Amino acid sequence: AGPAGHAQCGGAAAAGGADCAVRTAAASVPRRRTCPRDLTTGAEGGAVLRPVPDAELELSPEEQRVLERKLKKEQRKEERQRLREAGLAAHHPPARRSGAELALDYLCAWAQKHKNWRFQKTRQTWLLLHMYDRDKVPDEHFSTMLAYLEGLQGRARELTVQKAEALMRELDEEDPDPLLPGRVQRIRQVLQLLS
Repeated sequence: AGPAGHAQCGGAAAAGGADCAVRTAAASVPRRRTCPRDLTTGAEGGAVLRPVPDAELELSPEEQRVLERKLKKEQRKEERQRLREAGLAAHHPPARRSGAELALDYLCAWAQKHKNWRFQKTRQTWLLLHMYDRDKVPDEHFSTMLAYLEGLQGRARELTVQKAEALMRELDEEDPDPLLPGRVQRIRQVLQLLS
């Protein structure tokens, strides 16, 4: 088929006609509405967005998630506005707790056999990463940390031993630092416990 055979695509396709077939197939598919929402008038007279019923528009799962996020964001914004108008909103959002606080609380809850305690990989990872630092894991928590390490299993246990051995080799090669004796002692305790 030559260029004359491609009248519907303007004769611009190659002699094989593949480009033309793709364009004509795409042109025959009805276009889908991209905006899944409608405007209505709200109680205060302003425009309020509302979801379009499924009968009017079929949404893909991704479009549905986007729509739900937007609606939730609108609801939070409206709630903040109502609180602000009522004078109940705090001027500053509540402070988030640091990773250190959350990890130490996790460790204490484990030590007390708290009924709500459950394993949290993020907290364990933070503890394993910072357990040699006295500023992040104070001495009063380190004995609990050692008890926690006794129950460490599998890959986490292997990696903890490997890291402790690597840190010990690294510290042996460096010049002595007055801040290191506590760190060296902690590394030795961990190696002694897990080896």
